[in-house]
Amino acid sequence: MSLNTAHAPGGVLIFKGEFILLYCDGVELTFEGPDAQQFCGTKKGRIYLTTHRMVFTNKNSRDFLQSFSFPFFTISSLGLEQPIFGANYIKGTVKAEQNGNWTGQCTFKLKFMKGGAIEFGQAMMEAGKSASQHAAGMAPPPYFPPPGPYYSPPPPAYMPAEGTNYGFNVPYNVFPDAPPANTVFMSDMPPPYPGVNGPPQYYPNGAVPPAGPAPAPGFNMPQAGYAGPPPAQQPSGPYQSAAAMAKAAEASQNSAYYNPANPGYMYVPAAPPSFDQANASAPPPPEGPPPPYSEGSKKTN
Repeated sequence: MSLNTAHAPGGVLIFKGEFILLYCDGVELTFEGPDAQQFCGTKKGRIYLTTHRMVFTNKNSRDFLQSFSFPFFTISSLGLEQPIFGANYIKGTVKAEQNGNWTGQCTFKLKFMKGGAIEFGQAMMEAGKSASQHAAGMAPPPYFPPPGPYYSPPPPAYMPAEGTNYGFNVPYNVFPDAPPANTVFMSDMPPPYPGVNGPPQYYPNGAVPPAGPAPAPGFNMPQAGYAGPPPAQQPSGPYQSAAAMAKAAEASQNSAYYNPANPGYMYVPAAPPSFDQANASAPPPPEGPPPPYSEGSKKTN
């Protein structure tokens, strides 16, 4: 995560070859923790989910924090908060990139004032998992400022082509808006870290970073490369892990009931018994022919 490295006057600054998957205008981003004293508090602005990271830009031009870059490998402990009152929000921990204009780590809360926190969070998790598969055992690189000038490219340079398949669901229906014209700027430097569409295309100083473990667990799969996610724990209260969010989605697809207070399970209505099961519980048929009418009409009491 780097501070004030992903903006230009009037917009967001991305790498060449980086695509914006989702965009939302109207979010609140809050930072907490002793390492976030420079920029703690709540900021209002825009959020971008790209093929390589999440980027926030601040609407307040007088604030010290103007932009924050969240490469996938710097994020860990993601979850979804669903308060009784107020908007849902994504919560997680982020670690500073080397040379990223700050040090340490802090927690963040990303609140969606117009809805969409669940869909955005699920897409972000899937994008991070996909990007980790292209890490190839590389240690995360330090941040280096893009060399040369930046420019405002046409939308096809930063928006995915229609029908592009990244291997997971991108909820365009929930976030149909695109960044306004002339608010996206691009440098000539390709992304220095892996994305959902492939490994890094650029390494600082022209050298491949040495292999090594990632500094923090996050989106990454439990395989060689960046470290995998922390062991699953049963959350309490309104907090839900990635597994709980997936369980909720699975429940909705199967007409099942999902209880947020017990996120490890979903309850599926019992299916009706089969024909054989129904016949097995029925009383056996009478043996022999029925009695004649005259005998059946006789009274016994």
